[in-house]
Amino acid sequence: MSILVVGISHNSAPVSLLERVALDESGVSKLVAEAASCAHVTEATVISTCNRLEIYTEVERFHGSIEQLSRLLVERAGASTEAMLPHLYVHYDDGAISHLFKVAAGMDSMALGEGQILGQTRDALRRGQEIGTVGPALNVLFQQALRVGKRTRAETGIEQVAPTLVTAALAEIGAATGRPDPIAGGSVVVIGAGAMAGLATATARRLGAGRIAVVNRSMDRAERLATQYAADPVPWSGLTAELAGADVVISCTGALGAVITAEHVAAARGDDSSPLGVIDLALPHDVEPAVADLPGVHLVGLADLAGVMLPADAAEEVHEVRRIVGEEVTSFLAARRQASVTPTVVALRSMATSVVDAEMNRLESRLTDLDPTVLAEVRQTVRRVADKLLHEPTVRVKELANDQGAVSYAAALAELFALDPEAVDAVTRPVGVPEEGGA
Repeated sequence: MSILVVGISHNSAPVSLLERVALDESGVSKLVAEAASCAHVTEATVISTCNRLEIYTEVERFHGSIEQLSRLLVERAGASTEAMLPHLYVHYDDGAISHLFKVAAGMDSMALGEGQILGQTRDALRRGQEIGTVGPALNVLFQQALRVGKRTRAETGIEQVAPTLVTAALAEIGAATGRPDPIAGGSVVVIGAGAMAGLATATARRLGAGRIAVVNRSMDRAERLATQYAADPVPWSGLTAELAGADVVISCTGALGAVITAEHVAAARGDDSSPLGVIDLALPHDVEPAVADLPGVHLVGLADLAGVMLPADAAEEVHEVRRIVGEEVTSFLAARRQASVTPTVVALRSMATSVVDAEMNRLESRLTDLDPTVLAEVRQTVRRVADKLLHEPTVRVKELANDQGAVSYAAALAELFALDPEAVDAVTRPVGVPEEGGA
């Protein structure tokens, strides 16, 4: 079994294409179920964010699986295979493990080092567990990825020096309007009540916004978010009035169509041409591009942030995070390779025990007058001899497991000692799962 990842992200595709594969919660769950139902796929889950859609699977075969998983993403984009394939990427086995660890550490994010991806990785694991498509392989992999993500943030200052999407967007608005602190003392409208909206509201409060309004279709969710940051919850019907008096608008609803149109903003502002910063952090986009053409309005979207996410003083922290990720990948792969030979070692020792017991039983039946104390000592001596003979090869095969081609060492050990393949497989077969072809 091997790990296979097929995905698309801001690193491989333009925002316009990412918008076409953006999914809501039910869409992500459906994708997980469809991926798990593909031939040769034994486990599956999906990481879905505003700039990434990745299918993680455990597969029996590479080629058949990659074609089916790629087709799932192509279908969701509504594009031709030829147009979509150049923007997809594939990571397999060791490369897939390394990629997930980098993702969880924030090293593959648009906002390098950002912490939201850790929660989104946890959501992917939880979703797969709830649907029943995550088994031992992906569970161990994702749990370790979460530990790696936590470690990089605990042992480095990456979150302090690397900007979030919100702070980077605000810096762009400040540069465009000539106000270094576009939020300080001003009126901020946050549209949405999800994780990104929470980050936006927290940032606005931390940077000294005079008033914050949280607008959402669900008033209950707006109230819960607003309460945390001393903001005002506003029903969806109050959006126009809020736009009229806003200095900065941050939209991140997760809707599948634009929720703010040029006509909407123009009607709210009337003849007002004072600076208005509009930040669109949604995918698909929440704000109609034509909003940028209105007098005094400065629009910043995800596409505008791609090249401005890493300040110069973050280089040292980024280097340290990458070192930690590399160390964790090496450690995980070593443990994984050693675990791959464990069934062979267990089967070998079990065979040796069976041989010793059989021979001792034969000896006991032939020498019926042998003193029980002597017989016990002979039995113990024979077992020690067997253990000593097996010690060196079993230790060496575990050491050699870290080398390329480690599986062949385990196979050679099984071949040399004529181990029963079923005995080896039985070591890793889950309890209650019958042999292939069994009842």
